[in-house]
Amino acid sequence: MDASTLQELQKVPLFSTLSGGQSSCLALGEIVHLDAGKVLASEGDPIDFFYVLLEGEMRVSRNYENQAVLMGVTKPGMFLGEISLLLDSPNLATVRALKPCRLFRLGKDGFWQMLSGCPSVASQIFRTMATRVRNMEGYSQQREKLASLGTMAAGLAHELNNPATAARRASAHLREVVENLQTCACELHESLKPEHWQPLIDASQTAIARLATTAPLDSVARGDREDQVATWLEKHGVADGWKLAPAFVTANMDDAELATLVAKLPREALGYAFGWLEASLSLHSLLNEVEGSTTRIAELVKAVKAYSYMDQTPMQEVDVHEGIENTLTVLGHKLKNVTLTRKYDRAIPKIMAYGGELNQVWTNLLDNAIDAVKGTGKICIATFLDDDQVVVEIADNGSGIPPDVQSHIFEPFYTTKGVGSGTGLGLVISSRIVANRHGGEIEFESVPGDTRFKVRLPIKRASGSPNAAG
Repeated sequence: MDASTLQELQKVPLFSTLSGGQSSCLALGEIVHLDAGKVLASEGDPIDFFYVLLEGEMRVSRNYENQAVLMGVTKPGMFLGEISLLLDSPNLATVRALKPCRLFRLGKDGFWQMLSGCPSVASQIFRTMATRVRNMEGYSQQREKLASLGTMAAGLAHELNNPATAARRASAHLREVVENLQTCACELHESLKPEHWQPLIDASQTAIARLATTAPLDSVARGDREDQVATWLEKHGVADGWKLAPAFVTANMDDAELATLVAKLPREALGYAFGWLEASLSLHSLLNEVEGSTTRIAELVKAVKAYSYMDQTPMQEVDVHEGIENTLTVLGHKLKNVTLTRKYDRAIPKIMAYGGELNQVWTNLLDNAIDAVKGTGKICIATFLDDDQVVVEIADNGSGIPPDVQSHIFEPFYTTKGVGSGTGLGLVISSRIVANRHGGEIEFESVPGDTRFKVRLPIKRASGSPNAAG
């Protein structure tokens, strides 16, 4: 991609926050053109690309009872294709050019690379997708799956924000730390003899090794300790001790250790020596922070990719525990105050199943359990074998399902969540996925303080059973 195209892309709101180094995540893209009246994507057809409109205008519509319903108009700077790529599903709408169009296009691999390498872009995509999904929920019975994706997208946007912000903050601070390190090293080159360097390097290596094992102090204790270290440094002729103290406290350096180092260094070099030591410790801490943040981002992207079973055939050998754990990851923002207990029988075998569809079942059941405990109670997930069936049990200690409601919970559009809060299709679709697609069943029992849903999935599919259907 040439420099002028890259500059143009960075003017698009989606890519405006990218730094020079992050722009490499767009390298797999290309510019394409579409004449007015031409169809970019048809409803029901596979879609293999993510698009950003640079010039022109496009109409997005869906068919309902043989009538094309306008869903929206795409204008320059807007993007499309992300929902189908994440769902690994056919295109949900028909997109037609109203004017000659020029677009930036990324294939599946480039799309996932962009999500992994550009957290600010991923966060915007998930936020926009969450809004789009909510707007589409009311149009068909597919809306329950879209609602699950919307929940996932909103959650991922929230989860991505913390590590992305931390990585951005650490990256900004790294430049200052490296400059300080270089300045101090240049000054020490003139004032330290070779025999003075070794104790300084030893102190740095010892403190860095301790960073991984030192438990963090609470804010009050840390503040007191920083004041003590700053005062000690200034008493020993080290200026700006308050700037250096936080790094030394983080590495759990005590007064005796600092005093030993002072005794081995020339007094006139103490300022730059301790400045070099502080910069060395800060550099290591910041690199750990960047690594931790980017690892978390990669884990989230990996989880959503596994959640939707991207790049895999629908029917395959599935470990139900992996699907449950991926679902828990994408629902993590809702589980922060929930006491979650796992009672897994890791010896249960893999089963032939539609992994993405089962993940939708786990999402619906867990989301209902989270609502039942109001985001603060207890949820227990258990797996076990029973009569040649893999059983997944999801229990909560919420208020329970009222007896007069229990006979209706598998009826289409019946919801207890209130107007606008539930679609009334979650349990219906979950039941169809389990029964019609996998030859299993969902059963439940509920009393106040103890509601249990059990999903039973056969280990062996009978010939000609619904589970054998493609």
